[in-house]
Amino acid sequence: MAAGLALALVAAMPARAADLDAGGLTFRDFGTNDNGASFHRGDPMIAGGPNVQPSRVVAIDKERGFARIDFGQIRVELAIPLGWQATEDWERAAAWSADKKYRVFVWRVDFPFEGVKDAEHYAATKIGSIQAHKPGVKAQARRLGDGTYLIVYENVPRGPGDGEARVVFDLVIPKPGQPKEGMLLTLGVPASDAARGIKLMALLSQNMKINW
Repeated sequence: MAAGLALALVAAMPARAADLDAGGLTFRDFGTNDNGASFHRGDPMIAGGPNVQPSRVVAIDKERGFARIDFGQIRVELAIPLGWQATEDWERAAAWSADKKYRVFVWRVDFPFEGVKDAEHYAATKIGSIQAHKPGVKAQARRLGDGTYLIVYENVPRGPGDGEARVVFDLVIPKPGQPKEGMLLTLGVPASDAARGIKLMALLSQNMKINW
């Protein structure tokens, strides 16, 4: 991937883009049609604990290539590509591709608890904090037309098992009518997959159901 591609994708969006665009891709482009078997299979490489629970599959859509997963602890239903795996604990939901190169996390956010007043302040503060702790990271935020905030981080250091630097997408979703609460949807992908990653982010966000 050419340096700066992910940030260029965001900069090219209209100032008030209606929402993210999957660009014709579907969940089938990011998974394997195993009829949902992967969501019932344990993974010994993933750390467990007393609060970690396996995903609960609500429905399988083989035609569109996803499983609808109910994360009861944070009251979110998310469509995840078939062939992936998912777990949750009291704090967050997590899902990852079979090769673990694509990783998704979902948290609820209490903005006053985080020391900020709203979603916009949270996005700006998080960018500043990440760049202060990891000076090589470049970040940019964009307010979308639906009131959410998309943050893109480039040159994120690779983690254990990663073959290259990462690009991370954050979508900060304020609760309608209640600016002090929100949801954070995070997707991390290999830097070379940034263009595909932002399209998967579109699919994830457009198929997420939040029980506020």
